[in-house]
Amino acid sequence: MVDAGQPAEVFAALRAALADGGPAVVPRSGGLRGGSSGSGGPQGAASGGSPESGWPGSGERAPQNVALVIETSGSTGVPKRVALSVDALLASAAASAGAMGGQGQWLLVLPTHYVAGAQVLVRSLAAGTEPVYYGDGHFDPLRFAELAAELDGDQLYTSLVPVQLARIVEAAEAGAREAGAALRRFDGILVGGQSLDPRLRERAETLGARLLTTYGSSETAGGCVYDGVPIGTTAVRSVEGLLEISGPTLAEGYVGDEKRTAASFHEDAGVRWYRTGDLGEVVDGRVTVRGRSDNVIISGGEKVLLDAVERIVRGMPTLGEVVVVAADDDEWGQVPVVVATGSDSIADVRDLVARELGRAAAPARIVTVEALPRLSSGKPDRVGAARLARVDGPASSET
Repeated sequence: MVDAGQPAEVFAALRAALADGGPAVVPRSGGLRGGSSGSGGPQGAASGGSPESGWPGSGERAPQNVALVIETSGSTGVPKRVALSVDALLASAAASAGAMGGQGQWLLVLPTHYVAGAQVLVRSLAAGTEPVYYGDGHFDPLRFAELAAELDGDQLYTSLVPVQLARIVEAAEAGAREAGAALRRFDGILVGGQSLDPRLRERAETLGARLLTTYGSSETAGGCVYDGVPIGTTAVRSVEGLLEISGPTLAEGYVGDEKRTAASFHEDAGVRWYRTGDLGEVVDGRVTVRGRSDNVIISGGEKVLLDAVERIVRGMPTLGEVVVVAADDDEWGQVPVVVATGSDSIADVRDLVARELGRAAAPARIVTVEALPRLSSGKPDRVGAARLARVDGPASSET
């Protein structure tokens, strides 16, 4: 294992794994980015022979072709350890470079125990460039700007989650010229981890940022769809409303879990596919993601897609940052609840959602918090948000 809070060590271990046949790299712990806490975690030595790198049925180290093992964020409460081969990682790096207009130098801001952070290091190795590391502590847009100014590559890139992008945009709009200059300095900024609010994208692009939204997962070696278009030789299809992905970037499977591997990866006509669990469609080659298939509730006998509710309420600027979660209700079974950093009239929120999605989708209440709970990847912690949404008594007397 490697301490993910020491990205230079992760970089060196990945170099050995990718180029020299070194042991699989298992980044663990690592720092928080995006606004809640600093870094920390247990130290560990680079090793591929621990139980952490065992393989289904073997009790030993991962096969020689596995270079990286990523533990998923567990945003739904069920973490998995994803094994990525040398070929998958390098195929992802090559596809990303093709989509972004070439290889370049990267600024690493994301934690390396998540695939988006680890891939910044892989892309740097593929390009033969030295990444610049953000370091420990809270995400500070002015520190980001300082580091961006230090980059000296021919083409410059970084990868952010939406909350980090929002902090930089807010600083620039508040008069911090260096923050705006940092956004303009990059030839490409990847934004992923969750959907990007179109209003935030417009604000960032008005400041001169060149953004690419990404869709993918640890199982696809990171982002494999940029701005709705599959990159490289990735193929995406919709099967009964669920997205499936094939291509050279697919993971080998889940460490120590043959059953879950078989459930998520399958072959069809000689082609290996990954079942994403995401609802979506592919029209004329463009991928649209509707939300997680496991983020659906039954309220009053009707199906409600919480991701769809969330997209609508994000359009109310007074609510600030928003997550929509499920809460149990004695009368309706489950109801949507808005957890937000701002507030608005619950009647107005319910009316807006009901017009678009029907009365069953109308949120029961708004829970206002100082800051959304977040995972160290920067994604909202939906399990934590759901805990905040729990209150005694009926959630609503309306449907």
